[in-house]
Amino acid sequence: MTPNAPVVAVLNGPNLNLLGERQPEVYGRETLDDVRQLCLRTARDAGLELDFRQSNHEGEIVDAIHELRHAVAGVVINAAAYTHTSVAIRDAIAVVDAPVIEVHITNVHRREAFRGHSYLSDVVEGVIVGCGTQGYALAIARIGHLSAARPGTSSP
Repeated sequence: MTPNAPVVAVLNGPNLNLLGERQPEVYGRETLDDVRQLCLRTARDAGLELDFRQSNHEGEIVDAIHELRHAVAGVVINAAAYTHTSVAIRDAIAVVDAPVIEVHITNVHRREAFRGHSYLSDVVEGVIVGCGTQGYALAIARIGHLSAARPGTSSP
């Protein structure tokens, strides 16, 4: 890793700390630490540093977005249930200077109807759904590509 490499932030919302335990038939058996390791490898491959966080509290996620909004090459967010309820997270994402990619482990469009609506999708660069935890790697790779193309950012 090069010093001062661009940072990609990965933010995880409520109940994702229970990956591997909570409904493994829906979300799989990988744990959040497995996801963190995948993100770390993918970020390194893209020439990025990783800032990986999880919170069950909406305000903490909003605070993290505020903290990171000018400091990262991009944000990957799996807001989990807050995707379908949080105008506060949506409004925070809208002021992030870098690209934001929304990720969902499952195909939310094949689940309960309420999961098909996202308050975030209209303010993010892209949405990855239904690719399992691989969606995180796809999102980080996309951030790396976009970071390399942005004027004023160092190329990974």
